[in-house]
Amino acid sequence: MEMNVQTLYAAGLSKNLTSRTSVTSSVNPSGKAFGNILAEKENEARQVKFSKHASLRMSDRGLEMSDEQLGRLSNGTDMAADKGINDSLVMIDDLAFIVNVPSRTVITALEAGNDTNVFTNINGAVIA
Repeated sequence: MEMNVQTLYAAGLSKNLTSRTSVTSSVNPSGKAFGNILAEKENEARQVKFSKHASLRMSDRGLEMSDEQLGRLSNGTDMAADKGINDSLVMIDDLAFIVNVPSRTVITALEAGNDTNVFTNINGAVIA
């Protein structure tokens, strides 16, 4: 017996075929395009995080950063990564940050003019 599309429709098999295609072409729950989701995740991965210690130091010392300075910190971390630095001193204006480059995490932060002018356990510095 030869099967054609009409025979499949009559047998009800086409419903199974169309239901499979509707499952594979479903829209993601957020309604965003894959490219947009990917760009957001890449941007999140590029952002510098602050450790609890660094956040406390900044709060204790009254240090605040502008969006422009945060961008420079991120770019400085990128430059350190490009040079293969693992733990870097990143200088931005009158602020100094010790950054663990692979995890993109600020370990500590201080202001210029602080009594501490010696930085240990770093293997590179970036002036951003």
